[in-house]
Amino acid sequence: MRLRSSLSLLGALCLGSLSVGCGEGTELAEVSTEVPETELATQESAATTTGVTPHFRAWLEANGYEPQYNLVRADLSGGSYGGKASSTDTVVNQPVIFIHGNSDKAIGTGTVGQTGWNASIDYFVSRGYKPSELYATTWGPASAAMSPYQYHSKTNVMKVRKFIEAVKAYTGAAKVDIIAHSMGVTLARKAILGGYATDALEGGKYYVGAPLTASVDTFVGIAGANRGLTSCYQSGGSTYTCAATNGLYPGYWNGVGVSGRSAFLTDLMASSGYEGAYRYSIWSTVDEVIGYGNVVYYDYTSRLPGQTGEKVYSAVPYGHFNSKDLTQAVQYSMVRNHTVP
Repeated sequence: MRLRSSLSLLGALCLGSLSVGCGEGTELAEVSTEVPETELATQESAATTTGVTPHFRAWLEANGYEPQYNLVRADLSGGSYGGKASSTDTVVNQPVIFIHGNSDKAIGTGTVGQTGWNASIDYFVSRGYKPSELYATTWGPASAAMSPYQYHSKTNVMKVRKFIEAVKAYTGAAKVDIIAHSMGVTLARKAILGGYATDALEGGKYYVGAPLTASVDTFVGIAGANRGLTSCYQSGGSTYTCAATNGLYPGYWNGVGVSGRSAFLTDLMASSGYEGAYRYSIWSTVDEVIGYGNVVYYDYTSRLPGQTGEKVYSAVPYGHFNSKDLTQAVQYSMVRNHTVP
């Protein structure tokens, strides 16, 4: 048996004109990814424990994170992961925080496109990490049908921000590592950058906080849309995901450069190198969600401005989801060794 990232999945993600990255120029049939059954087993193997530990949950409640930011996500199967087994559980390895993409969640439960961070967590555990050193939460509804309505909202940005702050404070670590995928990349970048942002649907201008650059050792951005999505230009910013303020709208080519890129992405691109001491990207030219060979107006959208290094794939099965699910050894090398294998 083989698992195919099918047209039905992409249809759910794109919902016709409600595109989240599937434009007319994306050859879906050519980039459908097939994963051998042995690799699928790795992707879907449940992490040792799902959900945060009772110890971490109690700490979140005692320190004002719960229920305000809903980091535990007890409402969702596979909604979170991590925490100490008890107060005597020591944190030795630098904590790793995983930030998922649009419609995904912390721990996958077997649904195509919703594999969570199972493969990465299992790999890190096999290399000596403990649940007290690995953390993930779900920032969205974990629903492909709701994907066009997800954007860089105040709620999403602040959930990611507070989770990073909480993990660092809870573990007592001097720094953390962050691995993010898809829309999780741009959400995490803003959470780290800090400063002000605006969300007209959630009260207007708000303050994210001071920059967290000094708190992050390695940042890994997988299949992010840092320069926007060309398919969002085609949609005319008609969805929340593609909005010109807090979405992935790439702007338009004015003959000499780009004009009108979303205010959120423009803010992220105004400076570089703030995501951490080491900054890496993992991406693919056959990404079936981003499309167009990953190119947005003569540049690769998944590259991080000022990045330290990158790992690039150009053939199946390394598409949008497998750039996350099949690269756990690469992620580990970037975090532990600051090298690109």
